[in-house]
Amino acid sequence: MTFPDKETRAACWAARDEYWACLEQHAPMHSSTSGQPEPKQCVALRKLYEKGCPGQWVKHFDRKRTFEQFKAKMAKGYEPLNEQQQQNY
Repeated sequence: MTFPDKETRAACWAARDEYWACLEQHAPMHSSTSGQPEPKQCVALRKLYEKGCPGQWVKHFDRKRTFEQFKAKMAKGYEPLNEQQQQNY
């Protein structure tokens, strides 16, 4: 595989940004790394994103978004488990 040129990289990043914007609008806490399905409004944008970017980049960007969500959640602070959640463990 050859490294994408400047135009291809820009198109990839634009597709990623459109997909992420859709997720922010329709399912802000969606995690692509969890295997959960995308909101139906974002399925077509996901396909364009996957088509426009190398597979390793898609994997990297998905992980990056999930990690950024995790960091934001941790920045808000620790939320202890309630009694019902503790019983499930």
